[in-house]
Amino acid sequence: MPAEWEKHSATLLTWPHNRETWPGERLGRVEKVYSDIIQTLAEYEKVYLLAANSSVKQRAEKVLSATSQNLKNLEIIQQPVNDVWARDYGPIMVRNTNGAYAITDWEYNAWGGKYPPWNDDNSIPEFLASKFQLEKFRPGIVLEGGSIDVNGNGILLTTESVLLNPNRNPGYSKQEIESVISEHLGVKNVIWLKDGLAGDDTDGHIDDIARFVNQNTIVAALPEDSSDVNYKALHENYEILQSATDLNGDPFNIITMPMPVTKIEGTTVDGSEYVPASYANFYIANGVLLLPLYDETYDDEMIELFSGLFPDRDIVGIECSDLVWGQGSIHCITQQLYGTES
Repeated sequence: MPAEWEKHSATLLTWPHNRETWPGERLGRVEKVYSDIIQTLAEYEKVYLLAANSSVKQRAEKVLSATSQNLKNLEIIQQPVNDVWARDYGPIMVRNTNGAYAITDWEYNAWGGKYPPWNDDNSIPEFLASKFQLEKFRPGIVLEGGSIDVNGNGILLTTESVLLNPNRNPGYSKQEIESVISEHLGVKNVIWLKDGLAGDDTDGHIDDIARFVNQNTIVAALPEDSSDVNYKALHENYEILQSATDLNGDPFNIITMPMPVTKIEGTTVDGSEYVPASYANFYIANGVLLLPLYDETYDDEMIELFSGLFPDRDIVGIECSDLVWGQGSIHCITQQLYGTES
C-alpha cells in the first residue's frame, strides 16, 4: 500500500445527500465545506465525485458552478451510494513490484452495523475496479480506510478499539486480523494503539489520532489539559508510539499536536455531545495538504507546523466545524486513487 504522500492519479469523494447524517440546514452548510475542498483539490489533481442519483448530481453541479471558476479536473459520476465517507468504503489501493496498481475490496458494514443501509457504499470498490479495469482482491474481512495509516515502508498504524471490536470481525483473533492485513497490504509490522476520540462513532479511527507524515515521523494528537475528555486515551497511545520502532529497530520521530475544542452545544445525530475534531484528519494530495481548521487558538500554529513538515506542498486550511458535526472531517471523506489515468 503506497503512502498517502506518493503521487496520486486522483481523489475520490461523494457529494453529501444523506438527510440522517445532515438534517435540516446542516446539509447546506456541509455543501459549502465540500465546495471549498473540491475547488482546492481540483487545482492540483483529478477529482472523481460520486453522486447518488440524478438530483444529487444536479445539486452538486449547481453548487460547484456557482462558486468555482475552473473545475476541468472534476468528473461527477452518478452512482448509487449511501453516504459520504469515501475513506472508509472506497478502494484501498496497492501496487506490485512492476508498478501496476490493484484494488483491495474489503467488506464495509458502516462501523459495525450502526447506520443501515450500507450496501451501495460497500459496492463502490467493485464499481471502480470495473470502471478503471483494475485487478481486484477481496480479503473477506471488514476494514475501513480510516482505521489504518501506512508509511509506505512496511509499517501500519491502527487501533484495537476498531479492528478488534466484535462488531467488525467476530471470531477473528488479533493475530489473524494482522495476518490478513499484512498479506493484502504488504505490511511487515503493525503498531496497535488503544482507544480513539470521544464522539467518534467509528469506535476510534487512527486518522483522528496519529498519522505518518514521512517514513520516520508520526504526528500525534495529545491534549495538555488533564480535564480533556480524550486526555487519558491519547496519552496512553502516545506512550505506545514512543516505544514503537521501524523495521530497522529505530524509534520514530513523534511530533505532538494540540486538540481543538471537541465539545459542542447540543448533540450530534447519534446523541454525542462531542465531535472527533482533530488536526490529524488532514489529507495529503499532489502538491497540497488540506488541513482541517476548528479552533482559532491553534489553527495558525498547525498551519505553521505542516508548512515545515511539507515544504514541497501548499498548506490550505479548510474550516471544518460544519463537516465534523457529521462525525468526520477531510480525511474521512477523501480517498486517494492510483492507476486510474484514462
